[in-house]
Amino acid sequence: MKIAITGATGFIGSHLADTMLAAGHEVRALVRGSSNLRWLEGKDIRLVRGDIRDAASLEDFVRDVDYIYHIAGVVKARDRAGYFDGNVTATENMLRAAERFAPSLHRFLYVSSQTAAGPSRSLDRPVREDDEPRPITTYGESKIAAEKAVRATGDTLPWTIVRPPAMYGPRDTEIFIYFQAIARRLNSMIGFDEKRLSLLHAHDLVRGMVLAAEAENSVGETYFISSEEFYSWPQVGSLTAGIMNRRVLTLRLPHAMVYTVAALAQSVAAMQSKPATLNLEKARDITQRYWTCDISKAKRDLGYRQEVGLEEGIRGTVEWYRAQGWLK
Repeated sequence: MKIAITGATGFIGSHLADTMLAAGHEVRALVRGSSNLRWLEGKDIRLVRGDIRDAASLEDFVRDVDYIYHIAGVVKARDRAGYFDGNVTATENMLRAAERFAPSLHRFLYVSSQTAAGPSRSLDRPVREDDEPRPITTYGESKIAAEKAVRATGDTLPWTIVRPPAMYGPRDTEIFIYFQAIARRLNSMIGFDEKRLSLLHAHDLVRGMVLAAEAENSVGETYFISSEEFYSWPQVGSLTAGIMNRRVLTLRLPHAMVYTVAALAQSVAAMQSKPATLNLEKARDITQRYWTCDISKAKRDLGYRQEVGLEEGIRGTVEWYRAQGWLK
């Protein structure tokens, strides 16, 4: 099969590319001139120059492919236009290219986000696919808008949407900051209430994505691909510290402090060219009590189950970080 992957140079996309290569498929990766190719170097992957925000550059990338995995998007932007350009317009470009140049397409798989649905209302009521979306950030709004663009193609494309939760695993640079803090014997937790979250290893997301893309009954459907258990940050922190053999100082940061720091960081970023990692919207995100989702539909339709437990996943991730020299 011919497989086209956007975001193949990134965390999840590179793991998907490895999985597709191992299965004997022909893999194409869309790359920009500025793309870091470290996870693709030396592999039998066809690199196609282009940009999801440039519709004219996508023809060669999608021509006559069998599957399109659209993973790439914008997770940080300076303004609303940046999020919508990188997530909505870019997805519309991919859809139009698929319609024009991939007439025998088996599946267009769009990787959305749990943020499109929003946080869950209570611990015993995780969000489900048929819930009314309640995004609380511009990023989440852009992802649900991109989902609507996918659905608007109707029967012209065989599409499926997956919504991952918070992710971790080898090659991830975002949650690496958390591991780095634990290595320095500091564990910061947001607020004084006990928060719960769905948290998934990259292996399980990639496997769930492939199941969703290849299942005959998943056309026109949306799925949460996530962990079966909901984790607390004390649980994650204690397990990580134990695996890393660290005694850590745990600091509880009041929500008001988080918002204050976020406001300052946002003000500084407004005077610079790069968006702030922590801003007021991110503060709203991380102060939510429950980011949990229900995977019953994926289990029923796809036969999906979580394979990598939290301890196994964290241990393997720490070992990988150490092997790369990222952690001591």
